Formats: sequence, C-alpha cells, structure tokens
Amino acid sequence: MPRRATDAIAILIEDHKAVKKLFKTYKSLVDESASEAKKRETARQICHALKIHAEVEEEIFYPAVRAALDDDDMMDEATVEHMSAKELIGQIEAMSPGDELYDAKVTVLGEYINHHVGEEEGEMFPKARKAVDVKSLGEAIEQRKMELEEQS
Repeated sequence: MPRRATDAIAILIEDHKAVKKLFKTYKSLVDESASEAKKRETARQICHALKIHAEVEEEIFYPAVRAALDDDDMMDEATVEHMSAKELIGQIEAMSPGDELYDAKVTVLGEYINHHVGEEEGEMFPKARKAVDVKSLGEAIEQRKMELEEQS
C-alpha cells in the first residue's frame, strides 16, 4: 500500500512516528506484565523498523545531506548515534524477553531513538529541506525500503 508521504523528510518522520508508537506499546506491555511472546514480537517489530530506517538514511539521505551541507559535526554525530542504536538492537535480538536487562535495553534504545529523532527533526531536517531535493530522495528511499522489506 503506497504511502501518502512523497518527500524524504515526510517519509522519515512517518517512520519516526511509527517506531515511537511501537515503543509506547512495548512500555504498556511491560507495565501490564504481558507475555514474553507479546514483548518479543513488539521488540522484533521495533528492531526491524529501525534497521530499515537506519539503512535508508545511511545509504541515501545522509550522504545527500552531508554533500549539500557544511556540517560534518552534525552528520558525524548522527552516524555515531546510528552505530550505538545498531549495537543495542543486536544485543536485543540476541536475547529473550525473560533475560535480565532485556526490558531495560529496549527502554534505553527508545531513549536513544527519541534523542536522535529530536536532533534530526529539530536540526537536520530543516537544514536538509533547504539544501537537497527531498522529492527525488523520497522516491529513492521508498524504492530502497521496498527492496529491504522484500529481503527480510
């Protein structure tokens, strides 16, 4: 089903909203002592969504923004934040919801992502909107996301 968003920034913001909703769902599962199966499935959805999102940002969006803007510090920080999130995703994927620190790791991942999203939406995206062709980047991002979904 095609998305309504057509530009890169709108697509990435939609992803942010979707994963934020998944983190809220996970928190409510923890709060209500839900089954490990429900927590595992929600954590799997979070990790899957974040991996695809990070991939398209790293392959398509970040290189275009880095080339268009003279702000290596901002782009380097975003890259390091992705590396930290991917490390935590790998740890979560290697664990089970009954394992010690599982819920804490999902929670911390949510905090990392919330911080990262705040910086992207508050600083990077406004600068990028003025500097890159968000329409063509959006088309490339959509195409790549479809390819990644098919592979997973």
